[in-house]
Parts: sequence; structure tokens; C-alpha cells
Amino acid sequence: MTKFNGYALLAALCAVILTVSAAIYIGAAADDGSGRGALSVGRSTPHGSAEPASTGVWVGAWSTSPSGAEPGTESDGMAGRSVRNVVHAGVGGTSARITLSNLYGQQPLNITHASMAVAAGANEAAAAAGTMRRLTFGGAVSVVIAPGRQVVSDAVRIAVPQDSDVLVTTYSPTPSGPVTYHRYARQASYIADGDRTEDVSGTAYTGRTPYWRYLTALDLLSNEALGTVVAFGDSITDGVTSTEGANRRWTDVLGRRLRQAAGSGDVPRYSVVNQGISGNRVLASGPGRPADNPSGLSRFGRDVLDRTNVKVVVIDLGINDIARNPGHDDPDRIVAGLRALVDDAHTHGLKVVGATLMPFRGHRGYRADREQVRQAVNAQIRSGTVYDAVVDFDEALRDPYDPRRLRPDYDSGDHLHPSDKGFRKMAEVFDLTSLNGAAPARL
Repeated sequence: MTKFNGYALLAALCAVILTVSAAIYIGAAADDGSGRGALSVGRSTPHGSAEPASTGVWVGAWSTSPSGAEPGTESDGMAGRSVRNVVHAGVGGTSARITLSNLYGQQPLNITHASMAVAAGANEAAAAAGTMRRLTFGGAVSVVIAPGRQVVSDAVRIAVPQDSDVLVTTYSPTPSGPVTYHRYARQASYIADGDRTEDVSGTAYTGRTPYWRYLTALDLLSNEALGTVVAFGDSITDGVTSTEGANRRWTDVLGRRLRQAAGSGDVPRYSVVNQGISGNRVLASGPGRPADNPSGLSRFGRDVLDRTNVKVVVIDLGINDIARNPGHDDPDRIVAGLRALVDDAHTHGLKVVGATLMPFRGHRGYRADREQVRQAVNAQIRSGTVYDAVVDFDEALRDPYDPRRLRPDYDSGDHLHPSDKGFRKMAEVFDLTSLNGAAPARL
């Protein structure tokens, strides 16, 4: 072999290595909460995946917001264990893809195997017969997710019925803590020792957890919806007092109403995904870098703009700025923050429906001066100068004998969060036709 040919062979080998490395070590959109200047991996078919033969459009079937680093996982993470997340698909589809996040990790997250299946039944770890699918990332069965990053899987052909539970399982053999998680799932998920990603029976999954770990989105290629509605809010949107495993958050009920009314009158065919974080505020983030419980302003890009095929965002945010932010509960500042979210949505062509803030007298955070702030914020929301359309949750759920309180049967008991009946009422008073149309034209 001549020296020239040797150099040529070496160059070719280097090119192959770089190509393979790029396919395996995927650090897709930076999860810094801004969403700016990052690849919007949730908006198109993932790189390297075969185009599904089925027809339809990609929509969000389920999603959640990473809310922090799971306590106690700082060193090992979930090393040597399989994490089987159980999530509920609001719409059906014929192909699927997922998003995994290592936003709060301080080490690379090495996922050597991942799978998806339709659950055999509600809240079960077992898979329905014939539905287990191995997931790939850029054509590879394994993927390394850098700290602060996320990755979208390749599309896989799988029939997911509407209103069904889906199992998404990941296995990591090496320490990668802390774990990126969503604290208040209101849904049991499961843990097994060893690599049991393709275990159909579910018998190995003896551990039970109230968290969603790593998984932040499930998208489906669907004929049932033409776009996605993102509900953006705090613990009330998160549904922290709804019945566990029953899918009774107000967003769940809204999604079912949309499916039942699809195609009638001016009701659009949309799916609904939930981007609520308990304790979330418009203006202020929690501690840490990246921040636990990032503010609405800082996470809007990641949790709304980067979701799949978004058409409308529903914002129910601000009560924690009043009840948990002493000294900074200025109604004009809160409304200015809400208007900044609306401006951001409009820049990206999204319509915005906003909710009035519900009463909370009797809650530990209540004070008379804070009630005045809530009333001032609601007055501006009702004036029509903040959002494109308004849903009046305050009017619908307040006690007619004391409008500063929730109606007793709509109150979970803590005087801030609704009961299942209260969540249902929120969805029932939502004007479905308000989701129609586009953002106002920018002059």
C-alpha cells in the first residue's frame, strides 16, 4: 500500500467513525428552558427513521414537564434497573415516537435499550399481546444523552388506541444521576432489576413509583387529531389532587370532550397535552442550575413551543406568584409576565386562551391583600387585554355565598386545588369553539 492510499484509508475510517458517533451520541435540543436557537426535535420526523407507511399527522398524545432532580438519585441514578413509565394516550395513532430528557443529569445518561408497548390494562405493567416494540435512536438501539439535553426516538409502527395506557421502558446500566423526573404524575409507574425492557408479562416489575422518569413526551401519527393544545400551568393543571390512575385532571376531561365533539360545528380536532408543574410561577424559578421548577417565562419555549404540532396554548398560571411570592405579588408585574408569554406564542403563530385565577380563601397562603391582587389580575384578564380568549374558571368554581372560596363540592379540601368534580367542572365550562382559529395577525 502506498503512503497516499494509507492516508486515504485512514481518512475514510475517520469519517465513518464520526458518522456513527453522531448517530449514537445524540444531544438534541438544549433543555435550558428557552427553546431559542435550539433544534426543535419535536416538530418533525426524527433523523434516521423510516417514514411510516400510515397516513395522518404527528400530534402530542401525552407530555409532561421535567420539574427537577429526583432526590436520592444524585450518584447512581437508576443504574442497573428498568424504568417502565405508564402514560395515558388521549388520542390514537398508528406510529409513535418518544422524547427522553436528561435535563437535570450531571453525567451522560446511557440508555442501552428502550421499548414501547400498549398496556394490557389500565395501570398495569404488563403489555398487550403483540404490541411490544424495540425503540431506536438514529437507527441505533442505544443512545447517550448529554447532561442538560434531550433526544427523540425514531418513529416505530404501533397501533395505539385512543384513551389507552402506554408503557415506555428504558434501561441504563451505568450511574447517571440525578434523575430528571416529574414529581406529581398521579399515575403509578414501575421498576424492575436488570434489563427487562422487553418483558411482556410485567411480573419482574415489583417496584412501584409515583414519578415519571426521563420520559417527557409521546407523539403519535394520528388520523384523529390535526393539532395539539398545550395546557400550561401549575399544580391545578398538573392535577395534583385528582384521583391517581383515573385520568381526571381537567386537561384529561377537556381532551375527552374534544374527541366526543370532533367534527361538529366549529370544534377543532385537537389533542390535549399537559405541561403543568406543581408550584409553578410566571415570574420566579426555584433554586439550582438548571432551576428546579423553572418559571413560566423561562420554560415556555421548551414546554410549549417545542411540543409537536401545537395550535393553541391554554395558560392557567399566576396564583403561586400571589400566594407564594411575598413582596413580589404586584398584579401589574404578573400580568406583564402573562402578556410576555402571549407575545411569545403569537410570534410562533399560536392562539392563546387564558384562565382567570380561582379563589383560595382558607388555604395557608391566603391573605386579604393577596385576594386583592388576585381580583386585580382577574379584572385585567376579563378585560380582554391579556389573552385572545378567556375561560372563567373563577366564576365557574367559586362559592356563590363567599366568592373568595371554592365551592365546597369543588374543593379537594385544601381550599386551593379542585376535587375531581371541580376538575370536571373546569373542563365542562371550557368553550371548545374558543380553540378554533389562529393567532391575531401581527401588524
